[in-house]
Amino acid sequence: MPLYEYKCEGCGKRFTFLYGVVADNVSPKCPRCGGTSLKKLISRTRRLRGEDEIIEGMAESLGDIDETDTRAIRKFIKRMGKELGSELGEDLTDELEAALEEEAKGRGEEEADERIY
Repeated sequence: MPLYEYKCEGCGKRFTFLYGVVADNVSPKCPRCGGTSLKKLISRTRRLRGEDEIIEGMAESLGDIDETDTRAIRKFIKRMGKELGSELGEDLTDELEAALEEEAKGRGEEEADERIY
């Protein structure tokens, strides 16, 4: 089944759409705004990895991150969002970013955790 990458003309969101069998014949729409005005992008070919393989790779790199380095944590969160795509969801990535910013501003770990949970 082919994967195609699109950019929503309305909100600018880039996303990947998996085309199924011909009987489905579902047109892609933006997962953020639901828009159907889309631009098909030329993307690199890539090998699909299973969720277990993705998580295993991220877990290995997580051990190398200094938990006091918010820049490294942000980078990891962005990578995690990219790797897991729709499974993680944009909202969670945004919430984690906001929590890190609150903690960096000195509002405390508990308040930052409340945003996430």
